[in-house]
Amino acid sequence: MADMQNADTPKTFWEHLDDLRSYIVRILVVVAALTVVVFCFKDVLFSVVLAPKDADFVTFRAVRSLAASAQSYAPGLVDSASGFKSLQLINTGLASQFLVHMRTSFYFALLLSSPFILYVLFGFISPALYKAERRVVSMLVTSGFVMFMLGALVAYFVIIPFTVSFLGSYQVSSDVPNLVALDSYIDTFFLLLLLMGVVFELPVLSWLLAKSGLLKSSFMTRYRRHAFVVILVVAAVVTPTSDVFTLSLVSVPVFALYELSVFIVKRLEHKSKS
Repeated sequence: MADMQNADTPKTFWEHLDDLRSYIVRILVVVAALTVVVFCFKDVLFSVVLAPKDADFVTFRAVRSLAASAQSYAPGLVDSASGFKSLQLINTGLASQFLVHMRTSFYFALLLSSPFILYVLFGFISPALYKAERRVVSMLVTSGFVMFMLGALVAYFVIIPFTVSFLGSYQVSSDVPNLVALDSYIDTFFLLLLLMGVVFELPVLSWLLAKSGLLKSSFMTRYRRHAFVVILVVAAVVTPTSDVFTLSLVSVPVFALYELSVFIVKRLEHKSKS
């Protein structure tokens, strides 16, 4: 009887804090363990990270194949598609390669453990939610994770290789050769992954705002042109470079996501009316 009364008694602030600490400890242990595991697979890790800088990357092969197929319609496509060059990286610090190895292992460990992290955090907040609220939060977390991974994949297969190819071969003068440091490549690689992962959360955020009654499809369609300008401005601010090429690679997918968000909000409004 006493156990039943204790089970129904709300936890104090310090008890919740102890629970949160235990959840954080679990997350740290898993991330640390995965970091060690990823660190041990150095060749596999950097074969993935460094692949987009090579002229033989799968995206470049696909572009060359499409250009060859369209040779009869646009003869100049093959020449332009054959212009992709591999980027040669250099190391400028004694401990830089080791530190990059550690940092890259940690980032990939975070990425691999993100489902577990989300599961643990959801387990911490779910007791405070009603059944319907748990279902909505679970859907939001799952869809948010999926969209983030889609954004990261778009960055890996589209944004990163073309950005690296363009910037790695761009020269203001033939007297100034490009010597790209490993640190610079890694920073750009993970920044673009994070950027596109966050940007791909736009449909999820739009659904959440529409569900809360704070966003209407009529508003989104009325200000579509304004949104396009804002997307261009934001893309210019958040991209690691200021060139038009990278700006286009970021802004075009974001505008496509905006159109998808408009469609999602319209569907939600239609369901609410029916």
